[in-house]
Amino acid sequence: MGAPATLAIELVTEELPPKALKALGEAFARAIADGLARRGFLAPESAVTPFATPRRLAVAITHVRDIAPDKPFKEKLLPVSVAFDAQGKPTPALLGKLKARQLSHVDPSALLRESDGKVEALFYADIAKGGPLVTALQAALDEALETLPIPKVMSYQRPDGATVRFVRPAHRLLALHGEAVVDLTALGLDAGRLTDGHRFLSRSGIEIRNADAYEETLRAEGKVVASFSERRERIVAALAKAAGGATIMMPDALLDEVTALVEWPAVYAGTFDRAFLEVPQECLVLTMQQNQKYFALTDAGGRLVHRFLVVSNIETQDPAAIVQGNERVLHARLADARFFFDQDRKVRLADRVDRLKAVVYHNKLGTQHERVQRIAAVAGAIAAMQGADGAAAKRAAQLAKADLVTDMVGEFPELQGLMGRYYAEHDGEAPDVAAAIEQHYWPRFAGDSLPQGPVAQCVALADKLDALVAIWGIGLVPTGEKDPFGLRRHALGIVRMLLETPLPLSLPALLECAAAQFPAGKLAPDTVAGVAGFIHERLRHLLREQGYSANEVEAVLCDAPTRIDLVPARLLAVREFAALPEAGALAAANKRIVNILRKSASDAAPAVDRARLADGAEHDLWLAFQKLEPLVDDHCARNDYAGALLALASAKPVVDRFFDDVMVMADDPAIRANRLALLRGVAQTMNRVADISKLAV
Repeated sequence: MGAPATLAIELVTEELPPKALKALGEAFARAIADGLARRGFLAPESAVTPFATPRRLAVAITHVRDIAPDKPFKEKLLPVSVAFDAQGKPTPALLGKLKARQLSHVDPSALLRESDGKVEALFYADIAKGGPLVTALQAALDEALETLPIPKVMSYQRPDGATVRFVRPAHRLLALHGEAVVDLTALGLDAGRLTDGHRFLSRSGIEIRNADAYEETLRAEGKVVASFSERRERIVAALAKAAGGATIMMPDALLDEVTALVEWPAVYAGTFDRAFLEVPQECLVLTMQQNQKYFALTDAGGRLVHRFLVVSNIETQDPAAIVQGNERVLHARLADARFFFDQDRKVRLADRVDRLKAVVYHNKLGTQHERVQRIAAVAGAIAAMQGADGAAAKRAAQLAKADLVTDMVGEFPELQGLMGRYYAEHDGEAPDVAAAIEQHYWPRFAGDSLPQGPVAQCVALADKLDALVAIWGIGLVPTGEKDPFGLRRHALGIVRMLLETPLPLSLPALLECAAAQFPAGKLAPDTVAGVAGFIHERLRHLLREQGYSANEVEAVLCDAPTRIDLVPARLLAVREFAALPEAGALAAANKRIVNILRKSASDAAPAVDRARLADGAEHDLWLAFQKLEPLVDDHCARNDYAGALLALASAKPVVDRFFDDVMVMADDPAIRANRLALLRGVAQTMNRVADISKLAV
């Protein structure tokens, strides 16, 4: 066995999909490293370095063994009772097992006898000799290629006519362990020590002397920065230098994409006509980022400046031609954006609403125009519930989707809502109406801002309620990871608005209002109940993420509270109650009550007959809860849930004594029914804030 050495594996390909490159590079490196680690080829000090450029996936791993270490193993054969007969001689079953395992030479009496957890069994123990690196690496490489997260596989023909399926055509396979080439094959390629440098700044057929020299040789001779992370850091530094003090609009997705487009990054600055700054800057920024992969710049006040930065794959002493070419392309793109903006403002939003009749929302749910009418009706109803301006809410809802038929949103769908606000302001709509048109899509993702102001809140809630009820009602319920209509996002948006704003609205009332906008029979009969449960599940996940325990959350949500805005106060009260010394015993007693009523609630009397109550513990429990019930109700009416639970804590002695002294399931049916009625009343009072039985350990 030789000394461990560095291993380098590389696939040279045609240009890989830039949005997938980072994930492909990480997955390729991880899969090969994991495959070798499972087979015993990595030392404890082995370090894994992934590489990914537009034309290569690679990995370098230090301290890789050429032979796997020998490994002891133990194989179960048969139970001892089956392996030997009454005289202790090997049975035909054991002899057959040994022969099948090619162990006929092994003395049966030398086999290990150990318990397998159930019976005494016979085991064969030995040392497995370690295999060579080439075998393990071939298997690991095959596994890596099979499991890569390829967004779309393509088929292509090799020069020998063989058809290969991979993310892009592959041209070279490099595999070095130290200085030695590892004899691998993949995608119709045989491994060697050659790689290709930069397409324009270097050459093909660069020889890599040994695996340790892979990265530096590519850098020095190939003009390739192989490390994705290093290339990204270089770009960030170069952008900062070229920005000249301006603020760079640098979203991570764009930065990753340009990193995936270049092998030897260079950053150049360009300018555009100041007149384009009259167009909303969001339009200009999207044009630069999406169409051209440029970085926009803003001043200290956050206003767009007429400069941009481009990341090029060509380093040159005179970048004038590169800059001018990019400026010409950007000028044409920005001119299109200005044209769209100017043309769109010639038609009022209100005059576009009828055009939504030609835009299908869903073939079972009609057009966007029909949807707008539903949203307007629900928004008006919500405004009435919370005392907001109903006319403004309806107006904003009527106009909310009108920008879908504008040229700008047709070019940049990401601007829907935002362009509606700009056009509404241009049309002279009320400020709260214009704001609601933009904000009715909020929150668009986890952690996004919530709609601000009553009008925007009404329209945003109405939009999400309609989507949930409509899509759920026609049977398109999210399954697994599939949620094409974003129902989880809509549900979470409703939860956050009700919870964080907060909004004192009844969830069932909101859902019933949304469902009422559809003709009878259009939606499944259980739509409202199904959507309510779906929303409560989103609430559960959110509360767990916020640090509440499963028991705390279940104690509050098990009865599906109608007012989500009151849930935080109830949770805090439950947490305070759980810290009281009386909490454990009361929770356990309440759990006992719940279990009794679950089995026998139908046997309970309609009401407690005081005359049937025995003196002592039974009568004291009834009397205590006669006093507690109005007190708890008063605390709950004032949303003082902590006070309500604190008052209930005082009932511990009488509850404990009741269960010590009283047999609930008495032989006399009348007494049993009366005691069940008593426990029903106790449970109702104890669970006014939360089902404290869920806190029982």
